[in-house]
Amino acid sequence: MRRARDGYSYQPIPRVATEDALEHDNERMAEELTGKISTLKHMSIQIGDEVRYQDNLLRGLDDDVDRSSGFLGKTMGRVLKLGKGNHNYYIFYLFIFSIFVFFLLYIVLKFR
Repeated sequence: MRRARDGYSYQPIPRVATEDALEHDNERMAEELTGKISTLKHMSIQIGDEVRYQDNLLRGLDDDVDRSSGFLGKTMGRVLKLGKGNHNYYIFYLFIFSIFVFFLLYIVLKFR
């Protein structure tokens, strides 16, 4: 009576399995394992394909960055070469031109 109150449930003693039942269980588990192995193989092949695709994509990106860095380096060299030249009057001419444009806009907007 005490066992029934404490949540004890009756569990019969299991029968001794015959060799055929054990063989059947082993075959069923082997088939499940074969299915899992084939799924794992298929997934690993897909992962390999994806890795190769990503590797090709990254190699192409690396080549593009190398090309653009070479182009940018050449451009910066030209800009530095232009800045080192004796072109001191360019800033002066730019300043005079901007004053002229602002003066022209002032006149056009004032007498409109």
